[in-house]
Amino acid sequence: MQEVYEWMLSYGWALWLVLFLGFAAIEALTLDLFFAMLSVGALAAMLSSLLGAPLFLQVVVFALVSVLMIALVRPLALKHLQHSSKDQLSNIDRLVGGPALTLEAVTGLAGTVKIGGETWSARSAAGDTLAAGTQVRVARIEGATAVVEASAGNTPDRPAGSGKTPEPGRRETT
Repeated sequence: MQEVYEWMLSYGWALWLVLFLGFAAIEALTLDLFFAMLSVGALAAMLSSLLGAPLFLQVVVFALVSVLMIALVRPLALKHLQHSSKDQLSNIDRLVGGPALTLEAVTGLAGTVKIGGETWSARSAAGDTLAAGTQVRVARIEGATAVVEASAGNTPDRPAGSGKTPEPGRRETT
């Protein structure tokens, strides 16, 4: 047991480095900024070890820096990340609410649309049929499927620009 303690005193920085890397790896999987704060605490303890601090002081440095990071930095970072603007949205969140073009008829079960130059499988949000060539709006993304709805001015089974909408109570004649 004495040998382990002496090794920890001599190579304590290596243990803190392993903790730092372990917490960083866990953070990469969870993305909740908790383990990143612990990782910074382990880094501070590693630096104190390299400066020759005794083991109890290294543990105090780790605990103090970790608690301060969790209490002060993490809430600010989370607030900044949660209040991002439309320009800062990434990946799928950026597509929701945007335009799409139906490449083939889109029903409540299947279809394809083009969103931003990419072809997506799609289905209609309301379950109606949207004809090929119709401008639609992306309501949401479910997995690899875009759930779309008719844009303003487009009704189901009517592509954009195919004529005016009939008045209520009247039938459209062709």
